[in-house]
Amino acid sequence: MFKKILIANRGEIACRVIRTARRMGIATVAVYSEADVDAVHAEMADEAVAIGPAQASQSYLSIDRVIAACKESGAEAVHPGYGFLSENAVFCERLEDEGIVFIGPKAAAIRAMGDKITSKKMAQEAGVSTVPGFMGLVEDADDAARIAAEIGYPVMLKASAGGGGKGMRIAWNDDEAREGFARAKSEAAASFGDDRIFIEKFIEEPRHIEIQVLADGHGHTIHLGERECSIQRRNQKIVEEAPSPFLDEETRRAMGAQAVALAEAVGYQSAGTVEFIVDKERNFYFLEMNTRLQVEHPVTELVTGIDLVEQMIRIAAGETLKTAQKDVKLDGWAVESRIYAEDPLRNFLPSIGRLTRYRPPGEGRQGDVVLRNDTGVAEGLEISMHYDPMIAKLCAWAPERLSAIDAMSAALDRFVVDGIAHNIPFLSTLMRHPRWREGRLSTGFIAEEFPDGFSAPKPDEEAQAIFCAVALAIELLRRDRLDRLPGRLAPHSGEIRRDWVVKLDEAYKPISVVEGTISIPLKLDLSIGGKTVDLFSSWRPGEPVWEGRVGGRDLALQVRPILNGVRLSRQGMACTARVMLPRVAELDRLMPVREPPDTTKMLLCPMPGLVVSITVREGQEVKAGEVLAVVEAMKMENVLRAEWDCTIAAIKAAPGDSLAVDAVIMEFA
Repeated sequence: MFKKILIANRGEIACRVIRTARRMGIATVAVYSEADVDAVHAEMADEAVAIGPAQASQSYLSIDRVIAACKESGAEAVHPGYGFLSENAVFCERLEDEGIVFIGPKAAAIRAMGDKITSKKMAQEAGVSTVPGFMGLVEDADDAARIAAEIGYPVMLKASAGGGGKGMRIAWNDDEAREGFARAKSEAAASFGDDRIFIEKFIEEPRHIEIQVLADGHGHTIHLGERECSIQRRNQKIVEEAPSPFLDEETRRAMGAQAVALAEAVGYQSAGTVEFIVDKERNFYFLEMNTRLQVEHPVTELVTGIDLVEQMIRIAAGETLKTAQKDVKLDGWAVESRIYAEDPLRNFLPSIGRLTRYRPPGEGRQGDVVLRNDTGVAEGLEISMHYDPMIAKLCAWAPERLSAIDAMSAALDRFVVDGIAHNIPFLSTLMRHPRWREGRLSTGFIAEEFPDGFSAPKPDEEAQAIFCAVALAIELLRRDRLDRLPGRLAPHSGEIRRDWVVKLDEAYKPISVVEGTISIPLKLDLSIGGKTVDLFSSWRPGEPVWEGRVGGRDLALQVRPILNGVRLSRQGMACTARVMLPRVAELDRLMPVREPPDTTKMLLCPMPGLVVSITVREGQEVKAGEVLAVVEAMKMENVLRAEWDCTIAAIKAAPGDSLAVDAVIMEFA
């Protein structure tokens, strides 16, 4: 076994690998860029080596610098994690030349599966089901109809040089195939100067389901069941689960057997993933093979009890798999939520900045539930614009699927992240979505269920009652605390006031204390909307999460102070709450409403980022849709366009400037 390994990565996956290596008694070496001097993975490892500037191309993607770090530290092997150099065949070969072991597959397998055409041909030769299609060129409309009928409707006609959705048509019959061919051919010629068209089967209501495989260097290959990864946005996975709520045992066996066959055909060694598209009839088709550890590997570990990182290390060290296929059992259900530094209310644009508060829910077993949080950040550190926006991967395991989803929902309510925007409200909303809970999924789920983007759901009547009760409990404790300050001129002490009004956003909700005294723990009986509910909590002022019972239900709410009140959120729903005496509420209704400033004549930066380019000049007249500027953050370039015809009055930023959210880039006349 290795004595020392280097992790050629950063963030949560580097920390994940370090944890397993430490348990195995293996020393670890971290590498870090200038932006990651204070990173958790660099502190967590036994040694840490600096490898260059913040730009990944000059640090984490630099083969020479990673190999130099191996030599400097004496590392015998390298675990690449995922991303960066994890599927780089040249890196694998360079390590081998230097006598350093790559903890992953051989270069030949990486190359074969990294090429879409080669991988599809190898899959077909190995007996793996692939999407039916005609990869030759279609001559004319009649030819298109004939080929489409042979494949079986519906079909997708695609431009050979296509991209961006151009030159693509779906056909459900011969007439649509002929018409679609003409339209796709014309569109392709205009868009790409290349009118070649091919045809493949269109998969209805597609699901993205993948099979985890393990293969050693002694001819043993097994699969560890499947992961459902259909909840995606812009082809980026957001929530994953194992097993899939859609597969039956027969389909699972068939998919697993084909994944193993492909791994054996390519001479695979290590952990890998074979991805499939599955239609509504449970027909499945090979998509690609990922020759690395997947981001979503924890859900497989939770339902199988097998540490995939440990197996990768043991296989790389030449050991034989100790687990046979008959020994693999799927126990319970696991769900993973990817927590990203992105703003769901701004079309999920990246968010950067300092984590002023970061407190994940407690890990480990709690009754029938297991929580796991793979993370690489800590309170006080910064989320950088240079790398991907992942903060953590929160996982919940339970004996049944709905129990795991409910455990995830409760854990998200307890997950504290301040200082940046994040997608926890969206994830919390998703956990309550009926279609998700029923398992009726497809890769189009988010586009179909949130066609206009995400906006926080408004609290329903039940949620409003909970928010009112918690807001009053917080206010009563706040006033009692003030009364205990020495020298206070006008304390609120005396008999507890019974009647109150809670202003939830702009709605005024009467609430009364039926019975109770102010203390910690707090016990109250409250009258809300003609109904009496009991409240119990040991919450103390200043804590960011309120935990307790309302109406006999265990709840957790996020609490943040605002002027004269608090902001409360739970299960994706949020509101401001201000508690008032009835007379104060009467007067508050008479207060004028402050109008927001007019920003229609300004181009505001939609996210914290770096100005890549300004494409206009002062005094220039522009048309709607013209590019005004490009802003980059977290490896993503955002093109900002004119929303209407206008004239550029003033430019307030320049290429190279780092801007905050809503910073003014330019003004219009």
